[in-house]
Amino acid sequence: MKYKSGHILCILLLSAYFAASQTLLTADGPGNTYERINSVFAPGYNAVEDPECVHPEFGRHIAEVFDADINQFAFEFYAHVTPDNDRCINFDRQRVEIKTYDASPENLKGRVGEIVNYKWRFKIPVGFKPSSSFTHIHQVKAVGGDDDQPLFTLTVRKGTPNKLELIYVASGTSGTVKYAIVNLSAFEGVWVEATELIMLSSNGYYQINIKKLSDGTPLLSYTNNN
Repeated sequence: MKYKSGHILCILLLSAYFAASQTLLTADGPGNTYERINSVFAPGYNAVEDPECVHPEFGRHIAEVFDADINQFAFEFYAHVTPDNDRCINFDRQRVEIKTYDASPENLKGRVGEIVNYKWRFKIPVGFKPSSSFTHIHQVKAVGGDDDQPLFTLTVRKGTPNKLELIYVASGTSGTVKYAIVNLSAFEGVWVEATELIMLSSNGYYQINIKKLSDGTPLLSYTNNN
């Protein structure tokens, strides 16, 4: 992710309807944050990517903090223009990421023909400074095959005014399509809930809805039946 200095609060709920099961990741208080994330997303492996190889004095770039608005703990993500980078591999961007991937439990992987539902809550602070290039805050990405680019991405982009975009890339050579663009100001300083439904198929289905947690006001909605 390419960031200006800032932080984002996030609560994650991952549901896998095809397995008639639900996997829940919630913050439970300070300490052992990476261990908690790994225990859910990739037991015995590492589901966290961070810039601590170059910025160890800051400490961990994800913390569990109490948020009075929701009266519970949440994961808080930190990224800094300097000296943070992308795992000491790429130096023109910053990456703080948690993910499911090939080392994750089978019930957290979407297979062709399955339906997957993701739900998470997040808050972008007032005055958040996104990059004019990209500031990705959520991605749906294939593993194996033509997997260089994520299929669907929520990205925050600097502008006048700043925007939140839903973008789609069918393949590495097809270019980017922006399916939804909304003003970022509607998201700043408030908790929102995102629900994403995906049928995994060459002629699949995609739906995402984001609403204010306090009163259900819709902020972004998109559906594609193919």
